[in-house]
Amino acid sequence: MFKIPGHHHISMITKNAQMNNQFYQTVLGMRRVKKTVNQDNPSMYHLFYGDLTGSAGTELSFFEMPIAGRTTRGTNAITQIGLLVPSSESLDYWKKRFELLDVKHGEITTYAGRKALPFEDPEGLHLILLNNNEEEIPEYWSAWQDSTVEQKHRILGMGTVEITVRYLEKTAKTLKDMFGYAEAARSEKEAIYQSVAGKAFGEIVLKQQEGPSEKPGRGSIHHLAIRVKNEEELRYWDEVVKERGFQSSGVVDRFYFQSLYFRDLNGILFEIATDGPGFTADSTVVALGKKLDLPPFLEEKRAEIEASLMPLD
Repeated sequence: MFKIPGHHHISMITKNAQMNNQFYQTVLGMRRVKKTVNQDNPSMYHLFYGDLTGSAGTELSFFEMPIAGRTTRGTNAITQIGLLVPSSESLDYWKKRFELLDVKHGEITTYAGRKALPFEDPEGLHLILLNNNEEEIPEYWSAWQDSTVEQKHRILGMGTVEITVRYLEKTAKTLKDMFGYAEAARSEKEAIYQSVAGKAFGEIVLKQQEGPSEKPGRGSIHHLAIRVKNEEELRYWDEVVKERGFQSSGVVDRFYFQSLYFRDLNGILFEIATDGPGFTADSTVVALGKKLDLPPFLEEKRAEIEASLMPLD
C-alpha cells in the first residue's frame, strides 16, 4: 500500500482577487507562484501562493468568484487552515505584525498541542499560525528570499487542517481505514489524525458538530488536496476510492499536477494530487507568478481570457 506523505494544497473562494493578492503577498509574505485561471471556468482567476516554487504542502489556492456571497458557518466543512512558523518567538512577531497591519486576530493560545495564533484574512477565512518548534519539515520546501516578512519568522508551509463534521466516525474511517492516517489523539467530539507520525504537515483535526451544513461563500474552503508521488500512485488510489464505494472523478490532468476528486460520507471534498510536474512546467523559478500562465489547451483563447480579467498588479 502506498502512503500519503502529507498535504498537497488547499483551495478557497475569494470574491476579490486584487485584495486577496495583496494580503497573501504583502501581509503574509507568501510568494504568488502561479497566476492562472480556473480550468473549468477560465473567466475567473485561480491564484496559488506558497514557498519559492510552490512546493507540494505549501500551496494556498484561491478561485475568484466575484458573485460570491457571505459564508454561513456550519458543519460538514473544512473550517480552518494551519500555517507553520518556525518558533514561539515567531508567534510574538506575527501578533505585533497583525496589530500593526490591522489584521483580525486572537490571542496566542494552544491548538492541537502546539502554541498557536488564530487570525482571519479580509474575507473572514479562518487561519491559525502554529509553532513548528524548529522541527523537521519536508526537505523540498524552499524559502522565498524576497518575502516581506523577516526570514526567521516566515511561513514555512501548511500545518494542521481542521474539518468539522456531523458524523465524526465516518470521516475518521476514511482517513484511518482508507488512507492509513494514524490516530494521534481522541476525545468524544474531537480527534487528530496524522499521515506522518508526529508531523503537523500531514495533520487533520476532526471536530464533531451538530446543526446545518455550512453554506459556502467568500472566505470558505472548497477542498483539501493530499499528496501522492506520481500518476502510478494516483491511479492506485482511484481504484481504492471506487472500491470503498465513493464516486471518483477519475484522473484529471491539471497540467501542473494530476488529480482526482471525491466526497466522503459527510460531503467533504477531497482531492488527491501528484507532486509533479509542478509550477515550473511552464515557467522559470525567477518568473513564477509574474504573468498569466495558461495550460496548453487554453492557450489559443489567451486574448479572450486576458480581456475578461481585471489586472492584479
